Amino acid sequence: MSAQSSGPARSALILYGSETGNAQEVAEELGVLTERMRFATHVAELNQSEPNALSSYTLTIFVVSTTGQGDLPANARKFWKALLLKKLPPTYLAGINFAAFGLGDSSYPKFNWAVRKLHKRLIQLGGNEIYPTGEADQQHPEGKHPIPDDVQLPPKWVLGIKGGNESPIKLESIASTAPSNGQPGLTNLDRDIRPLPDTFLGTLTDNRRITPMSHWQDVRRISFTIDESVSYVPGDMIAITPKTSPTDVQILLDLMDWNDVADSPISLYPVGNNASLPPIPCLDSYPNLTLRSLLTDYLDLKAIPRRSFFATISHYTTDELHKERLLEFTNPEYLDELWDYTSRPRRSILEVLHEFDTVKIPWQHALSVFPVIRARQFSIASGGSKKKTADGKTQFELLIAIVKYQTVIKRIREGVCTKYLSTLEVGSTLRIQLQRGGLNSSIQQLTGPTVLIGPGTGIAPLRSMLWEKAALVQAYREQNPGADVPVGKTVLLYGGRNRSADFFFEEEWDQLNTLIPLQVLTAFSRDQKSKLYVQDVLRQNFALFFQTLHDLQGSVYICGSSGRMPQAVREALIEAFQYGGAPLTGKPYTRTQAEEYLIGMEKVGRYKQETW
Repeated sequence: MSAQSSGPARSALILYGSETGNAQEVAEELGVLTERMRFATHVAELNQSEPNALSSYTLTIFVVSTTGQGDLPANARKFWKALLLKKLPPTYLAGINFAAFGLGDSSYPKFNWAVRKLHKRLIQLGGNEIYPTGEADQQHPEGKHPIPDDVQLPPKWVLGIKGGNESPIKLESIASTAPSNGQPGLTNLDRDIRPLPDTFLGTLTDNRRITPMSHWQDVRRISFTIDESVSYVPGDMIAITPKTSPTDVQILLDLMDWNDVADSPISLYPVGNNASLPPIPCLDSYPNLTLRSLLTDYLDLKAIPRRSFFATISHYTTDELHKERLLEFTNPEYLDELWDYTSRPRRSILEVLHEFDTVKIPWQHALSVFPVIRARQFSIASGGSKKKTADGKTQFELLIAIVKYQTVIKRIREGVCTKYLSTLEVGSTLRIQLQRGGLNSSIQQLTGPTVLIGPGTGIAPLRSMLWEKAALVQAYREQNPGADVPVGKTVLLYGGRNRSADFFFEEEWDQLNTLIPLQVLTAFSRDQKSKLYVQDVLRQNFALFFQTLHDLQGSVYICGSSGRMPQAVREALIEAFQYGGAPLTGKPYTRTQAEEYLIGMEKVGRYKQETW
């Protein structure tokens, strides 16, 4: 036995909490790093692990993003709740070595709170933090050396022909060529048979473009129903796992010369001791799995490749120029070049393989090369009476902007999930997951004075909140005939480009105003010579917002794009507390006092932000 393979076995558990996939990507890269450090490594989402299982590993690395109001992502909350049990002693995690990494969005007031909360709790329970900076353990035992980057790591799983002699499966196409309900472009009547965990089978009941065809953006009003009775509240989300388009799958099959095996039944075979670590939950119960269905239903060919992807595919080419170029992208010295080649132009894995056409991946290694398609989240737009259909089914309404744009290299980019949804005919079925959001509004907040600020599709969770408020008022009136309804005023501040093109749900605001006290302010940026945004309209109405949020102790909810809007609105609110009125002392707030008042609102949950 060589010196490098001697010594005690050591293992690393990389656990991630991820909303958009960024934390998952970092976790998977750390997994590759620890494998090269000769750790037996397992990478999984936090909810797939139990706190008492950490003691089985030499090292645990947590990679956690922040969502909502400083919350952990949905796929980490089960683990987090297990850590919060009051019965746990302060020595519960004694002997556990850990490092923690946080990913956040600086546009959120509670930037990186999730990892801070997790870190604090791990320390409270006796965990041993090995590196405050979140670096992995680089102090490997004597005689152990990292596996060089030019040495290929063995796959954990390989694919193989099932039984060895099955005939190809010829699946009948269920795609339709006729548009549905007069809506052009709806050409795919899909039946989702994937056994995705923790999902409901939803039926598509509406898929309508609600912006004019002349408008630059295709925005859809999409509805699903499920037979189960499920409750949800404003701010909750639907997660949808898309599929890769048949066209893109065929392009890859052609590039890799996989057509001969594309439709033969296949199985997954673990390599070494990986039998207990399935790469994709429930994949073993997928009916009649083939390479084509695996690529269509589970693997993401349109993702922006990570650095580790280039290292992996460099082992599958004999062209020295291609190999050298691919390995350059893995060198930290060339991070700018990697960014310019991948993230800046949004170049996809499929495009990379087309350009590096000497790369020929064995189809058996597909699971080790391609990332798994992740679910995309969409805020639920329905609430109150809109949550049920006439026949009692649970209904989810969404407002979705179809992602399609031209990049700096003059190529059209389309969102994987929105492209998939944009073609689905009414009657299609999908596996959908209900996820709890971070708005967490109490009954008192829903019925009290409220300011709702939501440009564009940010109106979706706010519309849910308004219909929920209307339902609460209706229920109160039925139980207390003739009594005054104790409900506060709602100010809705909506922003778009053109009133005639993207004033979403405009027809509902007058109807809602007959049910609840509602004042609607609008900011349409392109309807006049000078651009007008929601923060500008807020500044035009300082007194209104001071009265609602200060004098009446109301709550404010900000939803929409996570770009400049949230910070611009925050700044305008601070100015409203400066110039919109005065507290009981009669002396207006200074800038510092106005900022402190807003921070105080955050601390008690009266200022909430949900942006994406």
